[in-house]
Amino acid sequence: MGKIVAIGGGNIRRESGHSVDTIKIDKELIKLTGKKKPKLLFIPTASSDSVSYFEIVKKYFGKKLGCKVEVLYLIKEKPSKKEIENKILTSNIIYVGGGNTLKMMNVWRKLGVDKSFKKAYEKEIILSGISAGSICWFKYGNSDSRKYKNLKVTFNHIKVSGLGLINALNCPHYDFEKERKLSLKKIMKRTSGVAIAIENCCALEIIDNKYRIISSKKSANAYKTYWQNGKYYEEKIKKENKFKSLKELLEKNPIR
Repeated sequence: MGKIVAIGGGNIRRESGHSVDTIKIDKELIKLTGKKKPKLLFIPTASSDSVSYFEIVKKYFGKKLGCKVEVLYLIKEKPSKKEIENKILTSNIIYVGGGNTLKMMNVWRKLGVDKSFKKAYEKEIILSGISAGSICWFKYGNSDSRKYKNLKVTFNHIKVSGLGLINALNCPHYDFEKERKLSLKKIMKRTSGVAIAIENCCALEIIDNKYRIISSKKSANAYKTYWQNGKYYEEKIKKENKFKSLKELLEKNPIR
């Protein structure tokens, strides 16, 4: 039960000819719905309801990929809990944008959005997103939210609590920001369970408690990391077409 595509990072703003960083992954989102023109709901809470971000998403997923794109503003507008839930549960794809994860999660919990997402998960609506929008589906995330309060901060990542639909910690941008590897190792020392570290242009795709790693760039990968008996492990997760047991991936054992 449930469909999630957590994307480690990438840029839909930057186009090279007709290609976009994550286009192969984004086409998979559409394919999962089984619809030719699915309804995509963009949620830009982490970027403080950025209108310009929505315009980029609307142009990309709408004009380029053929989705019906709508937006849910939770900060600049004050929708009721009923309106929020209706928008979420009548969508085919939820796409959560990047930005300040901590602020986003605080807003969601205050407005009860977290409960609506859990209902969407049970309805098998595609839950997806990039960076902060990738972290949110996990129990925890490695977040750079502190930099939004102090732009001089270049390190000092924090652990942020997510929705807990995936019982692990998510570390996005694993290749893009060198500080992520160091901070993840420290954070995991005081965190039980495993972390899934996802590079830009790579995603963890979950369908009904099974998973696979997909990417829009051959060199992009995802890793499983954890501490056990005083030793830190980092293991590359194989990219295969077939789906494998999510339960086994989230155990403190080598990947089979």
